Amino acid sequence: MVANRHLVSTLESDGRLIVELRDEDLPDPTGHQVLVRVEAAPINPSDLGLLFGPADIAGAEFSPGRIVAKMPEGAVRAMHARLGQTLPVGNEGAGTVIAAGDAPEAQALLGKLVAVIPGAMYAQYRLVDARAALVLPDAATAEQGAGAFVNPLTALSFVEVMRREGHSSLVHTAAASNLGQMLVRICQADGVPLVNIVRSPAQVALLKGIGAEHVVDTSSATFHDDLVAAIEATRATLGFDAIGGGKLVGQILGAMEQVASKGAAFSRYGSDTFKKMYTYGMLDTGPTVLNRTFGFAWSLSGFLLTPFLAEIGAEGAERLRQRVRDELTTTFASRYKARISLEQALSREAALAYNARATGEKYLIVPHG
Repeated sequence: MVANRHLVSTLESDGRLIVELRDEDLPDPTGHQVLVRVEAAPINPSDLGLLFGPADIAGAEFSPGRIVAKMPEGAVRAMHARLGQTLPVGNEGAGTVIAAGDAPEAQALLGKLVAVIPGAMYAQYRLVDARAALVLPDAATAEQGAGAFVNPLTALSFVEVMRREGHSSLVHTAAASNLGQMLVRICQADGVPLVNIVRSPAQVALLKGIGAEHVVDTSSATFHDDLVAAIEATRATLGFDAIGGGKLVGQILGAMEQVASKGAAFSRYGSDTFKKMYTYGMLDTGPTVLNRTFGFAWSLSGFLLTPFLAEIGAEGAERLRQRVRDELTTTFASRYKARISLEQALSREAALAYNARATGEKYLIVPHG
């Protein structure tokens, strides 16, 4: 048995969101279980959704190891099923296996540095299934392996979806993100035309600096014309949107339709070129606004990584995982602005900083300091 400290989030029925550190005792691993000493765990947007959601963190009460914030009434109603539940946080991370059950697969991992995605990784220790662990290359560090699942596999899945659905190029929003930079490198290596949509000249320069060819800036007065030109150059008919709310999804579909219908005879139903957008994030929690200027041959759907990996099966998922392992320090390298302890993660300064979700300001939790 090992003493463990971990971070949890509880939404109370009165609308209070309580995020705090708790102590627990973990049993010894059995069977296929291994005990991982967690050395690094990234803070991803999906983690923030569970950690804070739309709660008012700026107006929260902070004390050592504890944050109490107010959740908006609408969010409390929407998350009714969560009320009263204490949920551990942290999708993924990396660390060293320090104990193992008696199964051969578990014993083989003793002393190994592994990356895992079992949830509840904002903790000092974590019991996980050895069969789901990714053994890191000998030269890799826990920091390099901490983000080996969510962003890399999501970026690879975009290209996988593109091929499976018969498209040949992609559009991606919030493209200067850690995930977006990975997608740029994947598309360069695989010869996939990619339209990157960002929100500032600095982000244009960032992506151009790593070799992106088509980068358009929503803050530019020529954004619409630039978007149409980039889609015309790439013939993109599939896009992945990290933002969610606002008009951007509709603008992309409209630009795709403008390119598809160029030179064609008029039809009140629009072109017969099928256009599709997937939304995979909620950087903007407001309504998704669609100004229907793109005919009828279109679709908008949600995308989640875990169901997609189940859809492509164990062999397909393992193929993607192996590529991540092979290119962990190149294509899928992550960069972090700061490293913080579990205790520091609940300080006002750190919480306001990483909850801002600013591009280039990704944070890493190091549970043992």
